[in-house]
Amino acid sequence: MKRINNNISPNSEIPIEGYSFRWWNRVRLNKAFTAFKYPNYRLWFKGQLVSLFGSWMQTTAQGFLIFELTHSPAYLGMLGFAVGLPSWIFMMYAGVIADRLPRRTMIIITQTCMMILALLLSLLTFLDLIEAWHILIFGFLLGTATAFDAPARQSFVLEMVEREDLTNAIALNSTMFNSATAIGPATGGIVYAVFGPAWCFLINGVTFIAIIYALFKMNIKKSIKEKKKTSAIVELKEGMRYVIHQPIIRTIVALVGLTTVFGFSFSTLIPAWAVKILNGDATTNGILQSARGIGSLSGALFIASLGRFNYRGKVFTLGTLMFPALLIIFSFIRFMPLSLLFLVGVGMMVMFIFNMANSLIQMIVPDELRGRVMAIYSFSFFGLMPVGSLLAGFIAEHSGEPLTIIINASILIVCSAYVWLKVPQLRQHE
Repeated sequence: MKRINNNISPNSEIPIEGYSFRWWNRVRLNKAFTAFKYPNYRLWFKGQLVSLFGSWMQTTAQGFLIFELTHSPAYLGMLGFAVGLPSWIFMMYAGVIADRLPRRTMIIITQTCMMILALLLSLLTFLDLIEAWHILIFGFLLGTATAFDAPARQSFVLEMVEREDLTNAIALNSTMFNSATAIGPATGGIVYAVFGPAWCFLINGVTFIAIIYALFKMNIKKSIKEKKKTSAIVELKEGMRYVIHQPIIRTIVALVGLTTVFGFSFSTLIPAWAVKILNGDATTNGILQSARGIGSLSGALFIASLGRFNYRGKVFTLGTLMFPALLIIFSFIRFMPLSLLFLVGVGMMVMFIFNMANSLIQMIVPDELRGRVMAIYSFSFFGLMPVGSLLAGFIAEHSGEPLTIIINASILIVCSAYVWLKVPQLRQHE
């Protein structure tokens, strides 16, 4: 892997494909959509955008509904735990399956399961039979589908685009995800307030049709996968050994895990924050969630517009330091417009972290290990999210939401600073 020159000044020029550009001139909107030249990726993008819009409506409504039923931030933590627990049980094995079976087939199955769950949840809510423990069970089942979906979906990108456009495709994935994050929660909050949560769940169920249809329409090259003679446990150990013995991947996975537990878990508390700190309602909750989504969308578009750049490590480490710093400032704010502004910044830094982590790992890992390594990476987010959610909910129940964010963000910023000082080669990585 090539190293880059660390001594880039504002006036430095970076040679790219026979041309020289000053670093700020790397931002070009016409570079932001390079992956759209691939027909399969265009189908994926459109289908996922519709589906994710519905998913965010459900996520927003689900969190607020369980808080409305229980009036307890601890239940918000329990919901996050229920959604993430299946990752501990299934995700590593799902990575082995993703290296053995067609990934498109896996995604179609998991998306269909998610659709059925959303429709059943809407039915219970329409019939006014819904209780808090129902939501926890549905959260666990949704987490199970996600555990099998995530490794296949993460490693499926390279079946739609060429390797040199991988970073752009991942950035566009994030753009798509956060476009839905920017619109879905706010829409979900309004639909919840006007029509009730059942409609949020029903709309989500219907939107899954878009991505399932897109997956069937794709023309994916058939890859002949060698039949494995070893057991799934042996293959899983092979993937884990690879991650452990690759210092950069090991550090990235560790930082993503820490960010999930002590940073991103703040999102679990947003429904309680909307009501208890900002004296709002379901609409306030949706607007707060959307502000974070707008920030993440901005960050993803910025990364996509850089094109084929080679300082991913710098962007990643910058995000790991700025994210907890912005969270600490956010915890002291009680003015709604200023809260939204800082949530936009928080969302942007989240994108710097997770987008660059995904891109760096996929650029390094060999194809035959991609499913297993991406399962380990996905576990560092989905698997550790329940730990962070449960921890955040427990602390908030006893010490309040602001102190919870301050404590967790302070731990994260210390860990990120340690990596900055002790692992300088991460910043140098392309």
